[in-house]
Amino acid sequence: MDETEATEATTDEKAVDTTKSDEATETEVPAAAEAAETKDASPSGVGQGAAAVVSAALGVVSLTGSWLGTIAAARQNLVGQLQTAQGASVAKQIQAVYGDAWQATALWGGLFALLALVVGVVTLARPAFGTPGRIQAPWIKSVAWAGVALGVIGLFLAVLKYTGILLGLPSAG
Repeated sequence: MDETEATEATTDEKAVDTTKSDEATETEVPAAAEAAETKDASPSGVGQGAAAVVSAALGVVSLTGSWLGTIAAARQNLVGQLQTAQGASVAKQIQAVYGDAWQATALWGGLFALLALVVGVVTLARPAFGTPGRIQAPWIKSVAWAGVALGVIGLFLAVLKYTGILLGLPSAG
């Protein structure tokens, strides 16, 4: 063998090696594309996380009050003032002006609490109806449970406020 034949043989071996490397790369690309498609197709849990946060936020609103509750109370206060006659008893005036407004605030608080409770329970129950084997992130469960707890507390307090057991109207005696 002379030098040119040895160089040609080395070049041929490199060409064969390069071809084998190209073939392996071509088969790896579809596998990588399939993995990317599978990752994109599987749900990320963002919707469940958002629902859990919404549940907790609604629970907080049910406890602290909302703009809608304030507006409803102010409206009911005005309606009570307009409908109460000057000669009405003090008890009727207190009920019409303050009691109905207090109940309107309690109703809106109860509505927000009920929404928090429903959204939280649906968020916790969602994995049972989803992809089998898919586990819900622990933080989503925690926040959803917080929303459920705040919803239960808010609903309980709203019922107590509406019925007058908690901070009832003073008696006009």
